[in-house]
Amino acid sequence: MTDKIKIIGGKPLKGEVSISGAKNAVLKLMAASILAKGESKIYNVPELTDVIIMLNVIEQLGAKTNYDRINKIITIDASEITEVRAGYELVSRMRASFIVLGALVGRCKEAVVALPGGCAIGERKVDFHIRGLEALGTNVKIENGYVHAKAKKLTGNDIYLDIPSVGATENIMLAAVLAEGATRIQNAAQEPEIVDLSNFLNAMGADITGAGTSEIVINGVKQENLKPIEYTTIPDRIEAGTYMAAFVATKGKGIIRNIFPNHLTFYTSKLTKMGADVKLVDPTSIEVSCKKRLEAVNIITQPYPGFPTDLQSLAMALATTADGVSIITESLYENRFMQVPELRKMGADIHQERNHALVKGVKNLTGANLKASDLRAGASLIIAALMSEGESIIDNIYHIDRGYELIEDKFRNIGADIVRYSEKEADIINQNKGSLSESTKL
Repeated sequence: MTDKIKIIGGKPLKGEVSISGAKNAVLKLMAASILAKGESKIYNVPELTDVIIMLNVIEQLGAKTNYDRINKIITIDASEITEVRAGYELVSRMRASFIVLGALVGRCKEAVVALPGGCAIGERKVDFHIRGLEALGTNVKIENGYVHAKAKKLTGNDIYLDIPSVGATENIMLAAVLAEGATRIQNAAQEPEIVDLSNFLNAMGADITGAGTSEIVINGVKQENLKPIEYTTIPDRIEAGTYMAAFVATKGKGIIRNIFPNHLTFYTSKLTKMGADVKLVDPTSIEVSCKKRLEAVNIITQPYPGFPTDLQSLAMALATTADGVSIITESLYENRFMQVPELRKMGADIHQERNHALVKGVKNLTGANLKASDLRAGASLIIAALMSEGESIIDNIYHIDRGYELIEDKFRNIGADIVRYSEKEADIINQNKGSLSESTKL
């Protein structure tokens, strides 16, 4: 049985919310920790399904782990890596776990890693990962759903990525840390999570420059140069963007704390153009409010620093009741409009053609029974439910749990009428209602 979320919308959200550590950063830091022999500690770790899966993957490799959920601290002792195989049962559940490929090749010169899974938002090939590792001297073959990688030694090289793939950039960085000589990644991904990984590795003893730009240089070091460290994960910019959308959607007002505002510059500019008011409170806090009907806006998702694909579905939810017609173009993933049929159930006027969506603003949305198809689509349904009239039930929320920590608690703390329940609990409630009706007849 899976949990569901019930939301009664139409209430302006008010108050403060604190953002958790970045899912897309901490998972990569966990993988990177296996490069150094000894015990590393990572702080500001959100309690998410994906984090638990990554812990299981790392334990499968022979590292010892501990997760202090109260203080949000993960300890990883990678003194010994006894296994180079990351199995299908775990890797197939979460794409980010594929990042152990680069770390294993770097430390052990060998890896057997299942092809990745995760949200079904489109074809995300691993060709760039493989070509990058091959350029460093790794022999790679794919058999029975596994990537087999082996190298006698790793040698630095110049690597050009056809697209600025985040995962490929990270896997190459992890492998190149212990390669002989210099590796130059051209057309590298520039996301803040890449910078966080670089900072983590440099703190360990790696020699990396250029992270956050299109060219990253990794000067290889020896294994004995890498030491275990203590490190704090950056805030989650996508979670921050979600709560920004929630305050705007409900015509509310609130403060979002523990964020890096410069990580959301492009997104913030679009919200402001739609009619939101975003003010800097202090270096790590912003105030977000909206008092009027939003204006339509055109959006094209792009690699960082452009508009984030992970926030596209939230922008679409806002556009459903904006004044005018918004044109949203998804340029990164072909199946990232999976929220469209669900938003239509709520009365949204959306015309989709391939990777373009025309969203004509309606007066209001109404509650409906909905299903989350993936993590970010699920988040957009929560936003839509909060801004709609009446009650919405969102199913398949295990998708949402992959990327949002205590989401219903955080929303409840800022005034949302939201509750999580299981199918079993719903059956009990319905049975009690039936018993009550029978006793009333008597």
